[in-house]
Amino acid sequence: MKSDTDYLRLAVDIAAASRAGGNHPFGALLVGPEGEVLLSSGNTYAQDRGVGHAEANVARAAARQYHPAFLARCTLVTSVEPCCMCAGASYWAGIGTVVYGLGERRLAELTGDNPENLTLDLSCRQVFSAGRRPVAVRGPFPELEDTIADGHKDFW
Repeated sequence: MKSDTDYLRLAVDIAAASRAGGNHPFGALLVGPEGEVLLSSGNTYAQDRGVGHAEANVARAAARQYHPAFLARCTLVTSVEPCCMCAGASYWAGIGTVVYGLGERRLAELTGDNPENLTLDLSCRQVFSAGRRPVAVRGPFPELEDTIADGHKDFW
């Protein structure tokens, strides 16, 4: 099975492809219990505007395709910490673990006051802690933060 950082590098590649396709530089994937990549998505801002976040796209597709008992054993891997909308989508889909590379506060430093990404100062851990079922969270990963931040350079 690959490591969290291996999967995060895949999410960073998805984010780069998203940016190259005219969308915001975010990427996410769903990893199954045996380590297989089940789903992936970049950001879809160009067609969905503010709700086209990569994590929400993956969570929505996962909820349509898999039973919650299975998703409880899966991991959502994302280049940047899920915002409260994406954390909520992951929670309601039933995904059991979230792994992210770059924290929401660091993202806010990168995006500034850009109206396309006015980040909320609300960590995914806070969102999950308000829920009635546990969601494990791993992140940020300092060894990947600069690489992820580079993907946002000159974008915002």
